[in-house]
Amino acid sequence: MDQLDLAADFEERFRAEAIKQHVHSFSDAEVIYCEDCDEEIHPRRRAALPHVTRCIECQQDEERR
Repeated sequence: MDQLDLAADFEERFRAEAIKQHVHSFSDAEVIYCEDCDEEIHPRRRAALPHVTRCIECQQDEERR
């Protein structure tokens, strides 16, 4: 294995760990504001769909695309 192979392996492991940590932190956090319009997601919508990331209007727009 040469230096480039070692660097590529290191980068791959580093990137995989960073993605894993990001996904884990996102799944534990409650999203309060819409990822598209930054308006608050209605509390009843968040209660019904705990992992929702968009308000109803933006979600409907997304589904129409």
